[in-house]
Order: sequence, then C-alpha cells, then structure tokens
Amino acid sequence: MKNKTVSSTIVAVAALMLFSVPVTAFSQPKEMERGPMAGMHHMEMMDHMGKMDHMVNMCLEHADKLELTDVQIAAMKPIHREMQKKLVRFKADLKIEEISLQEELEIKAFDMEKASASIKKIAELITANHLEMLKVMKDVRATLTDEQFKKMQKLEYTKIYDKKHPKRIMKKQP
Repeated sequence: MKNKTVSSTIVAVAALMLFSVPVTAFSQPKEMERGPMAGMHHMEMMDHMGKMDHMVNMCLEHADKLELTDVQIAAMKPIHREMQKKLVRFKADLKIEEISLQEELEIKAFDMEKASASIKKIAELITANHLEMLKVMKDVRATLTDEQFKKMQKLEYTKIYDKKHPKRIMKKQP
C-alpha cells in the first residue's frame, strides 16, 4: 500500500511538472510554440537569463553613455556572441529533453526510471545553464569600472521603470 501511495505521488509530481513547465524562452519567440508544458518555473528562469543577455546588449548599445573604451567593447562582443550560442544550445537541449519526457508520459504504464531520468536531466541542464550565464555576467561586469557599473545599473533601472510606468502625455488645456 505504501509503495502504491509513493508511486502515485511521484506520478502526480511528474505530471504536475510536465504541465507546469514552459518549453519556450523568456520572451516567447514566434518560432517556439507554447506546448502543454507552459507555466511559470522555466519562464522565471528564462526571464533571468534574458536579463543577463539584456545587460550585455545594453552595455554595448549604450557604450557611449557608459563611456566604454574600445578595448572594453572588444572584450564584451565575443562574450556576448558565446552567450547567445550557449542559450540557443540550452534551449534546444531543454526542448529535446522535455519532448522525451512528454513521449514517455504518454504511455499508460510509463517507465518511472526513464521519466525520473528525464526530469533529472532537465534539472541538470537548467543548473548548468544558470552557472554558465552567471559566469558570463561576472566576465562582463569584470570589464566595467565601478563607475560604469553604477551607470549601467541606473540605465537598467530606468528602462525597467519606464516599461512598468509609461509616461503619460497630458493634453494641453485650451
């Protein structure tokens, strides 16, 4: 009886994970359709990775405001390209593993070991990617001076604030 309860609980958790995890990235690109695995956990994680990419983009786009040197820009560009490649690989690997899990769970008497292995593989992919993105963030921030970092944070805050609180244009009264 205890084994049946434990097994039922594991199946319920696996099903919950399957139907609450989005396959798509932080901005839901058109080329990636939302599947039955849509939810918030991966969305939040992907949003965080998107912020890391956004940080690098912002530094490069606002190089003049941040007063970046040519050497700093030259150092950031390959880091950014490599990060973009790793994000593409991660998304593809994650999608493949989620499809494998979905295929396994479509079988009435699915193999619990295979399903568990898929879930563990997904967790490993996510963890490895988070660590890679943190390394990229650290590398990019290491290229900035303290003053540039403060300017970057201020720029980032301003952009976020402007998106959340759009400026309202007041009509002039006659």
